[in-house]
Amino acid sequence: MSDGEKADQPELTKKQKSRMEKQAEHIDRIKRTLAACLLGMFTGALSFYTVPASEVAGINSYTLFAFLLMLAGIVIQKHIFMLTGTDTSKLGGKDWFYQSFMTFALWFMTWAILLSSLPASP
Repeated sequence: MSDGEKADQPELTKKQKSRMEKQAEHIDRIKRTLAACLLGMFTGALSFYTVPASEVAGINSYTLFAFLLMLAGIVIQKHIFMLTGTDTSKLGGKDWFYQSFMTFALWFMTWAILLSSLPASP
C-alpha cells in the first residue's frame, strides 16, 4: 500500500468501548474528583486551624502559608493516585487543571465558611 492509498482511507475513530470499560472509567473519574474535593476540604480546615483568624486580612505571610497548604494538597494528589493505582500518564493538562481547580474551590469555600463562623470581633 502506498502513502496515497492510506490517505484515502478514513481514520479510525475511538474504539467502541464496552459497558464495563465505560463504567470503570466513570468510577475512576469519580475517585479523582473525590480525592480533589476531600483534599480541598482538608487543606481548608488545616488553613483555618493553623492561621490565626485575627491575621487573615489581606495578603500577608499567614494567608500565603494557607495558599501554600492548598498547593501542597494539589501536589499530594499525584501521590494519592499512584497509591490507588490510577494511571496518571493518561491525564492531560485539562484533567490536571480540573483537579487543581476543584481542590482550590473546596479549599476556599471550606476556609471561608469556617472563618465566617467565628464571632465578630468588636
